[in-house]
Amino acid sequence: MTEPRTPAPVATDDPEYAANLRRATLASSIGSALEYFDFALYGLSTALIFNVLFFSQDNPAMATVAAFATFGVGFVARPFGGLFFGVLGDRLGRKWVLVATILLMGGASTAIGLLPTYEAIGLWAPILLVLMRLLQGFGAGAEQAGATVLMAEYAPVKRRGFFSALPFIGIQAGTLLAAIVFGLITLLPEDQLLSWGWRVPFLSSFVLILLALFIRMRLRETPTFVELEKHEQIAERPIRDIFTRGLPGVIVGIGLRMAENGGSYMFQTLGLAFFVAVAGDQADRSLLTWGVTLGSLIGIFSVPLTGHLSDRYGRRTVYRFGAVFMLLYSFPAWWLLSLGNHAVAIAVIAVGIGVAVNSMLGPQCAMLPELFGNRHRYLGVAMAREISAVLAGGLAGVLGAYIIAVSDGNWILLGVYMGTLALITTASTFLVPETLRRDLTRTDDAIKVSRNEGGADVEATTVTITAVADR
Repeated sequence: MTEPRTPAPVATDDPEYAANLRRATLASSIGSALEYFDFALYGLSTALIFNVLFFSQDNPAMATVAAFATFGVGFVARPFGGLFFGVLGDRLGRKWVLVATILLMGGASTAIGLLPTYEAIGLWAPILLVLMRLLQGFGAGAEQAGATVLMAEYAPVKRRGFFSALPFIGIQAGTLLAAIVFGLITLLPEDQLLSWGWRVPFLSSFVLILLALFIRMRLRETPTFVELEKHEQIAERPIRDIFTRGLPGVIVGIGLRMAENGGSYMFQTLGLAFFVAVAGDQADRSLLTWGVTLGSLIGIFSVPLTGHLSDRYGRRTVYRFGAVFMLLYSFPAWWLLSLGNHAVAIAVIAVGIGVAVNSMLGPQCAMLPELFGNRHRYLGVAMAREISAVLAGGLAGVLGAYIIAVSDGNWILLGVYMGTLALITTASTFLVPETLRRDLTRTDDAIKVSRNEGGADVEATTVTITAVADR
């Protein structure tokens, strides 16, 4: 099947194009803000509230491990959501899938604020919490992938890195909002915080849902998907395609995400739990959240900046900088957190999120969609993002909390853990081809499987990764 010809570029000052670009940016940003507001809020609550309210307090340390396990359950559901909605996104279009995911994800998050506690209904409390977390993760599994694909396909080619990164300010805004709200509610007396105060932020998610729905219902389908429909190239079997032809891109995408996603959740959630374990009664909950707050503030500038830099110097170069920075930062960061000093801990978390993590997130916004062909781009990005979310972000809390519990807060082991994630991502930047300004109407992937002499694709278990030179 022949490739569609590249559509003539649309001037960014064209009124209709500019209006659609604004809508796409808003639709992606608000969805990102809601997702990360919910996830950051859940992570903060996991370390300091859910372990007390939803689990037996016979063994507080293991209650914390169990609470982080429910946090990880959401990540387990995400690949299944990414698979389900990713197929729909590649067959029906990006817009309506994004409408469905925001309803599912936001509805589950709001319902968490209505759940009874362990004291009220016993074991049913953690069961219901896990169920809501599964629904939340199922919707979130395609939400961020959809936002990433949507913006990359709308953005001007020469500034794709910058424009694709703009909606991810929503990630910083959502994380920032969660940290501020959580910081405010922790100022309440403990009895009020644990009785009703923690519910308020989850219930307030409903406002973001309504706003996101209003904008997304007015959004038009992306130009590249319209082009795909025009040439009758919609994938008939996208799942088969992504796990054969698209498998190398998924594998490398997973590697690229290990440090970014794992590091983000280690600093946001595990860092707080580790500090509380080290400082004990001296730990001030409201002060600790300022690290996440400041990191998100830095990210509002560092994400679009690194996206812009990737337009000038290439995606791989900027991405590699972030991965190496985190590698060098891993051991000093956890050693400094082990000192039990609030000011130092705030600075460590802020730099970890704002610089180390977001230096990778900026170029990633355009790089992941550029890795995959037009026929299975949504599914490819979703699989790369969400499988890595299980392996990196989901395990970070559970494994990290277990390390803290059994090692009596050994910072060296946590440094090894984070350093390993950074090494995987650094190595992955040497496996991926440069995708800068790649034509997104192409149906082939930037990374292809080898072919045998007869021209057929080799089995997925024996593919080799080869860089494809861009036109």
